[in-house]
Amino acid sequence: MPIAPLDEIRARVGSEIGASDWILVDQQRIDAFADTTEDRQFIHVDPALAAQTPFGGTIAHGFLTLSLLSRMAADVMLVPDTTKMAVNYGLDRVRFVAPVRSGSRVRGRFTLDALEDKAPGQLLARHTVTVDIEHQDKPALTAQWLGLIFT
Repeated sequence: MPIAPLDEIRARVGSEIGASDWILVDQQRIDAFADTTEDRQFIHVDPALAAQTPFGGTIAHGFLTLSLLSRMAADVMLVPDTTKMAVNYGLDRVRFVAPVRSGSRVRGRFTLDALEDKAPGQLLARHTVTVDIEHQDKPALTAQWLGLIFT
């Protein structure tokens, strides 16, 4: 994650801080996620059956797309140079807007909505995240992501 002085990060509140690199969501990744979560619904893992649905093929689990936020954040989320550690604090308003078809690429765009002092040595950061699907008008998902930063 990019490191910056706290004043610099506070100055970015209300603005988009960046977009991650594109990530390929191929059938191998989808199958591995299905194995890990034991969610093997046919629309994710059976190309022949999924081809008969309105999706026209397999799609990624919504939670797979959501789980990629950590990888996406590593490219762009700013952390204070005094950070000792940071942890997920939660998500608000998660919406799965459009399916991610197998073979698609996705990326996350992050807007820093707020950075507030939660307790001494603790900052609560709220980002609006939009996961774009390459060459698609609708995003895969939108969410407000909360992170607790210990300084």
